[in-house]
Amino acid sequence: MLERHIRTPIMHRVVEHNGIVYVGGTTCDDESLDMAGQTREILAKIDGYLVEARTDKTKLLTATIFVTDLGKKPEMDAVWKAWIGPEDLPTRATVGVADLGGDTMIEVVVSAFK
Repeated sequence: MLERHIRTPIMHRVVEHNGIVYVGGTTCDDESLDMAGQTREILAKIDGYLVEARTDKTKLLTATIFVTDLGKKPEMDAVWKAWIGPEDLPTRATVGVADLGGDTMIEVVVSAFK
């Protein structure tokens, strides 16, 4: 079974296939925020996307996080750990990138099961 949710001009934010929910790259709307603020906004958006697909963050399987400044990773990690309990941590990779456009510092991609 394939379901698509939240269509944008270039993609669907969420695609579900055989019980796995894939959430596309998510960035913040308010680029004036610091790393912690951008991370909080993104994780709140991801919470909503997962609800749309009838799942939640306790069912995350994996996360890939792209950041433009690895020196700010501790700020992101603090928000991440406050957002999800240690028993529900997915696999995760944090990747340093040169640019995410504008003043965006972080982009997050996750997958979850239902």
